Amino acid sequence: MDTANKIALLAREKGLDLIVTGCPKTIDNDIGDDDFKIIDHTPGYGSVARYWALNIQNANEENMGSSTSDPVLVIQTMGREIGFVPAAARLADPYREFPLQIYLPESNISLPEMADLVNDSLKENGRCIIVINDCFNIGKADAIKDNFGHIAYSSNKITAEQVVVNYLNENGLCTRGFARGNVSGTDQRHNIIYASTIDLDEAYKLGQKAVLIALQEGSGYMSTILRQSGEIYNVYYDKVPLVNVANSERRFPLKWISSNRIDVTDEFLCYSRPLIGDQGPNVPLINGLQRFSRLDSVIASKELPEYSPQAYRSQKK
Repeated sequence: MDTANKIALLAREKGLDLIVTGCPKTIDNDIGDDDFKIIDHTPGYGSVARYWALNIQNANEENMGSSTSDPVLVIQTMGREIGFVPAAARLADPYREFPLQIYLPESNISLPEMADLVNDSLKENGRCIIVINDCFNIGKADAIKDNFGHIAYSSNKITAEQVVVNYLNENGLCTRGFARGNVSGTDQRHNIIYASTIDLDEAYKLGQKAVLIALQEGSGYMSTILRQSGEIYNVYYDKVPLVNVANSERRFPLKWISSNRIDVTDEFLCYSRPLIGDQGPNVPLINGLQRFSRLDSVIASKELPEYSPQAYRSQKK
């Protein structure tokens, strides 16, 4: 959105007849403000939330059977330094019947604290499922970064899951067996089988709204989705100036973190539950394999001269 805003401002400055409209998407759900007035949630988040709701259910079934040898299961999610993705694990167990511990980056829990909490669960339940996101306890100094300066967590030499599993096994569990880990990687953002039908519908309508904004309102806006008040989930689509969104980053609300710092509140469940819907998507199959839509590649004719860079930016190795 920052790039879109810069292009819109530059086009206006140069007098170009160019309309720039932003359309948000990110599974991290970190676009906007802490009051959810710029955007309620981003397309993609409802689907990753459903992915984790279903996969934590599966993980709990597996952990019940394997806990005699592997009592601790460490599961790493995406989400960077924002806790919305790992928080979605609670959707799998809204009545808190699983031995589930959720470690959000906003909770700032250390590895020694985690070890104590895990052993508490082992003493009480004989097993423990840990959910962390990819930034947990990963040092920033030597981290690999992308061209925007963002840490590429999944490209680092060691993952957060490895750090936690190694620490728990090296420092000892209070029961027999070991901790083991699970890292899903990009599967959680591309697996259409787990997509939320609510998310698919809202993403389509938000794209429609972006086109209408470009046609009717002019340049310099982002299409947005906002929640209507009331007990029944409903949304409406609107626009917001790009300048209000550029480089915005909202955190997971501290009020949605439980007092024990390893869980989320029912208020978060009320926010996130409608986003995952009640049904799975209808995925067409041909010979047992998924059928993907393929669009014809229609390229516009070239009007500008060949681009010649004036300078190159070196990248540190």
